[in-house]
Order: sequence, then structure tokens, then C-alpha cells
Amino acid sequence: MTDLGLLESPPAGALDNVVSSRDLRTLTTAQLEALADELRSFLVSSVSVTGGHLGSNLGIVELTIALHRVFASPDDAILWDTGHQAYVHKLLTGRRDGFGTLRQAGGLSGYPSRGESEHDLVENSHASTALSYAYGLASARSLRGDDRRVVAVVGDGALTGGVAYEALSNIGSSARRLVIVLNDNGRSYAPTVSPLTAANGSAAMGFFESLGIRYYGPVDGHDVAALEEALRGLVDQPGPVVLHACTTKGRGYGPAERDEDKRLHDVGPFDPSTGTALAAVPSSRSYTQAFGAALVREAALHPELVAITAAMGGPTGLAPFRERYPERFFDVGIAEQHAVNAAAGMAMGGLRPVVAIYSTFLNRAWDQIYYDVGLHRLPVIFCLDRAGVTGDDGPSHHGVLDLMLLAKVPGMTVLAPSSIEEIGQMLHDALGITDGPVAIRWPKSEARSEGTVGSALRARRVRRGHDVCLLGVGKLVSACEDAARLLASRGIAASVWDVRAVTPIDPEMVSDATRHPLVVTVEDGIVDGGFGTRVRSMIEARGDPDAPAVVCLGVPTAYVPHGRAGDILAGLGLDGRGIFDSVIERRMRLSRPA
Repeated sequence: MTDLGLLESPPAGALDNVVSSRDLRTLTTAQLEALADELRSFLVSSVSVTGGHLGSNLGIVELTIALHRVFASPDDAILWDTGHQAYVHKLLTGRRDGFGTLRQAGGLSGYPSRGESEHDLVENSHASTALSYAYGLASARSLRGDDRRVVAVVGDGALTGGVAYEALSNIGSSARRLVIVLNDNGRSYAPTVSPLTAANGSAAMGFFESLGIRYYGPVDGHDVAALEEALRGLVDQPGPVVLHACTTKGRGYGPAERDEDKRLHDVGPFDPSTGTALAAVPSSRSYTQAFGAALVREAALHPELVAITAAMGGPTGLAPFRERYPERFFDVGIAEQHAVNAAAGMAMGGLRPVVAIYSTFLNRAWDQIYYDVGLHRLPVIFCLDRAGVTGDDGPSHHGVLDLMLLAKVPGMTVLAPSSIEEIGQMLHDALGITDGPVAIRWPKSEARSEGTVGSALRARRVRRGHDVCLLGVGKLVSACEDAARLLASRGIAASVWDVRAVTPIDPEMVSDATRHPLVVTVEDGIVDGGFGTRVRSMIEARGDPDAPAVVCLGVPTAYVPHGRAGDILAGLGLDGRGIFDSVIERRMRLSRPA
């Protein structure tokens, strides 16, 4: 195996000869080894330009080769979980030429995609789902007399999620013919929170076989011949089987192997010779870093404060807290439902739990938010990273549902900062709310600085005008200000409000808005049932015959594709120019005679 840390690329040619997975079956052992090296070199070179999930795919090269030599995809269904470890699968199924478009607008998805290839069965970018898909597909094939095989490749922490265990219980009791490949690299984003690893192989065997699933392994996940032998030995077993393959995340690329935090799990563009990022949001301008620093400050004042994450401690800014207060830090694995329910129990016990999670992943715990936290009016604080339109990870990762959903939880307070200073203030104010839950949501993008801020529970007027009132949520306050400047060049004076408290809505802000002939609300969440529609309802409830027209701008009820976040927002009319155009269009309609 070549050490790509020195960019010693293997001779070209091995990958050139693999046009489809069928071509793998004619290769010699030496050619397979050369192919594995070339795949790793290709991944480092390509992902260094586009960004993407690198470490996971470097670790699954030989396992993917072996799977495609033993199974005949797409007739045999290979399901990947989590889906971000399917890059090698994409390369071996005819998508090499398009790989330079990975996660770019109109290009290849960073996850399996049914629209891209018949080899992709499910678009499972949220973890722990493949076993349920596999059980359902195997059941369907069995009932239809279809003897094609079903394979679920489970790794990168997917076996820490609760739904995976529900599926395993069902799979074992059903005795359906199904092959499970456990890609055990000991990690999800960070080191995996699970006893079912190579370090405890006997426990893994006992666990699976107690469920009625035959266990084989562990086997070296970087030895193609050993993997093939094992897979061929179990492929025609009558019931469910699991092959435990041990791999190394980041395999073959020095910078990834030396990255103890995340093994270059996900990266933006980087220098392939060093692994160093070419560009990043400075920590001083990152919402996430500001949250992490504020949490440590508040923890020193509140010994009852604890932090919970679902396998995303580093990405959600909890690393400083984990280092300073390890006994108050809880990583529950990729188990969002459990994380929220556990937070409810901690709050009942007198603690102040802060659940740090991506907005999109919080959707998985909706029942627990609504009933286990909300119904009990528990003071749990949800800190939602990557809220709004996030960009290159696509439909499953845009955090566009939280504003609409969380406002439906009675007693919930939802806060959205527009500047880096508001993060700390909102966390401080949230700790003062003890009669219900609070959510603070912020985007992935760079934060602006506004200096000193007051209470985060009240809206703040940042510009005064009389022709139109723009109510901006979070990062889109900046877009509203851009629109106001464009409108001023046309002689239209706009008020701009930083909403800050999305729920409950500040009545003073609404009262001021009604003094304008036109109100425009702007949010980076689903507009139907969102903040804007609630503002409109509040204005209509006043019964004023001269009430202003209200235009609600936001994300449509649709699956938004991947691309640059700024480009997506502009395409949705959620940048300064788009807001300006909406104001001009509505003013023209209002000026026309009835």
C-alpha cells in the first residue's frame, strides 16, 4: 500500500481499466493492490478540490472492491450506511468522469443517489437506516420469489443509532436471507461509542448470535483476498449473517491517519501534500466556535450545566467543553432520539442540559422534543448548528424545518442570532428560562460582528424607514440590510428588524411593522407555516382594515438540491437583490387600481 502522505502516486492504469464493477472480476491480486492504491490517490486528489467525506472512503477501499467482486450490483442490492462512505462505490460503478463535480451544483451527490445510478438504492445520508431498508427489501424479494441477494454495509458509527438495533432485532427474528457487513473502523465522526468493536469481538459475536444472526469475523478489512473468501463463504447462508470487517479510517493518507480528532472525516478544499485546509471560516468569525467559548464561560457559572451530543462533539463546538468538563460531557453516539430523551431525564433530575446537534438531525427526535421535553415544560436548551440552507451536502442536510416545527411546541422559545455576539447573549438568556425548552439556531456561514447587544429575547430595529418593513431572521438580516440599501437608491425607505426571538414573536416589532404599507418577512426555513405566516396571522388578528400587505419569503416546500449556500439562497430570492425585487414587485401590484 502506498503512503499517500508523501503523494507518491501509484502508476496510472489500474483505475483506467475499471469502467464498471464487472471489470474487477478479471483482475489479478497484484492488479487489485495497484487499484486500491490508485483509488486512494484519486480520492485525495479529487476531494482536495471539491471537498467532501475523505477519511471514511480511504478506509473502505478494499472492502468495496471485494463486495463488487463477490456481488453483482445492481441485481444484488448493496446498501451503504452511512451513505457518505460510498465514494469508492461510485468510482467502481461508472462515475469516475463526473467525480470532479462532487457536491457541486448540478453534479454528483456526496451520498448514494437514485438519480445518478441504478447501483444506488437509497439516498441514506442520515445514519442507521440501511438495516431497515435491507430487511424490507429482503422481505419483498422473498415474497416475490426473487433470489437476488441483499447486502447492508454498516459502518462509520451507524451501528450506534437506535433504529439500527430495532432493525437487527427484526432481522434476527425473521430469519430472512440477508448479508450484513460491519465496517468497523472504531469511529463515527469521532471514536465510536459502542461495545461492538474489534476490541471486544466475543461480545460482538454474542450480541449478534443472541439475536439469531450468524457472526463471522473479525477479518482484515484491507485484505481483498481474505474479504472475498469470507464473503463467498457466507453469501448463500439460508438466514441473516454478519461479517465483521476491521478497517482504518483515513487509511493510506498520512494527514488523515494522524488526525486523531476526525481522521479528515469531512473536509473542504485542501492542500493534498499536507492535508491543510485552503480556506476556512476563521474561528473568531464562526458561530460554532463562539458557541463553544460561550458554553465554557456559562459552565463555570452553572455547575448544573451539562452538554449532550449525538456523535458530533467536535463539529458542534463542544470540544473545549469536553476538555474542560469531561464528566459533564455526554456523547451518546448517533442516537438523536436517545439524546433528547436523556436530556429530558437530566432536566428532571435538576441539571441544565444543552443538546448540541445539527438542525437536520434534530428532525429525527421530533417525538421526544414534542412530548418528552415540551409536554413536561422541561428547561432543555437545543443548540442547532448548520441551520437553514447549508449547501453542498444537499437535501438531507439543509436545516430548513426547525423554524416551522419548533414553533409548534407549546412553551418553546426559538432564538436566531444574526451576529457573533448574539450567540453568547442568547445562551445566557436561555439559561434564565426555566419553564420550558429553548432552541438557538445558527448557520454554517461566517458570522458578522455587531459589537454589544442587549437582551436576545427582544427584536432589535437596525434601520428605520416608512415605506416597507423588512423582518429578517438570523443570517438573513444582512440580506435585508442589503435590500434596504438597494431600495434607498430607488427612493424607498425601509425599516429593518433583527427578529432574534422567532417565537414568541416580539409584539413591539409587529406593532411597528403595521405602521408600514408593506411588510416583508425573510427566513431561511420552510416558509409554509413558518415565522412569516405567524406574523401575517398576528397582523390579521388585529382586524385593522388598513393593515399592511404581508409578503413571506423563505424556502419552498421542496427538496432543495446541493450547491453553494449563497447561490441557493439567491436562487430562492433570499439575498439582497431577491428581497429588493420582491418589494418592487409587490409595490407595483399595490399601486395598480383595483
